[in-house]
Amino acid sequence: MSELNKDIFDLEVKNHELLKLAYDAYLANSRSSHAKTLKRGEVRGGGKKPWKQKGTGRARFGSTRNPIWRHGGVAGGRSGIENFTKRLSKTAKHVAVRQALSLQNQDKKIVIVKDFLIKDGKTKEAVKNLEKNKANLDSRVLLVVPEKSDLLLRATNNLNCLKVVRPTYLNVYDLLNADRILLTEGSLPVLENWLLGKEEK
Repeated sequence: MSELNKDIFDLEVKNHELLKLAYDAYLANSRSSHAKTLKRGEVRGGGKKPWKQKGTGRARFGSTRNPIWRHGGVAGGRSGIENFTKRLSKTAKHVAVRQALSLQNQDKKIVIVKDFLIKDGKTKEAVKNLEKNKANLDSRVLLVVPEKSDLLLRATNNLNCLKVVRPTYLNVYDLLNADRILLTEGSLPVLENWLLGKEEK
């Protein structure tokens, strides 16, 4: 069993402000901006003035596609080109991941496994490995491996409870939402190099 690096798995998290920023940034960067509404100039119709400007006693209107009319355009609606992304520095992101790993380690949700062996690419092999490591199939399991093999992906693709990631793709959202984190021994050196700045990629 590999000994866990205290600089990654045993940090004192005094407040959760950075974790909140990293969590929100992940959700914001995953958000799409496909929604689009039509402005008054984009709605079909409304070319004719509803009634003359003066003499009717009613308010003046130039188009039936005014936003306050039924079937009119939308004022201040989505344009479809909104940018919801939030930037977090590389250093801040690494610190946040280390804090998340430390919190999960304190809650004893991290398990170090020698390997996640898949020989035939069968789902039952993946299930057997999960049960061996006391990972409930009804919970959210995060498996960290140094590389994703075709056999591993074929065996785990049908398991909704399991997400397979490489160490350099870990994020605060997945870590904090996981009920069980399985770290293979081979992924630990890669994780240390990435989070402690020993490797630049």
